Amino acid sequence: LGGVLQCCCTSPKTGFYRDGFCNTGPQDTGRHVVCARVTEEWLLFSKSNGNDLMTPAPLYSFPGLKPGDKWCLCAARWKEALDAGCAPPLVLEATHENVLQFGITLDQLHLHALAPDV
Repeated sequence: LGGVLQCCCTSPKTGFYRDGFCNTGPQDTGRHVVCARVTEEWLLFSKSNGNDLMTPAPLYSFPGLKPGDKWCLCAARWKEALDAGCAPPLVLEATHENVLQFGITLDQLHLHALAPDV
């Protein structure tokens, strides 16, 4: 976090720019800056909040996510999951520093961080 941003995942290809990185820019209104290893609990939480990421969407070349996949999450959605007790673990080295602008603390990030190279 704050250093050189590492790749989150290229299979499935993630990130607002679909380049594997949790980069952000002016067009990324959702701020897809949290690299998380999604869990079944989080996928169900996301679906119950109107964002079904489990169902494939071939039109968009989206295979659907399964537990264990890494994905760039919207910072606000990760915070909602944190508050609900179901935040998925994250890859700190692949999480953009802008995550700190969403009321998420470094302590919270470290508490949910996976060991490097996981």
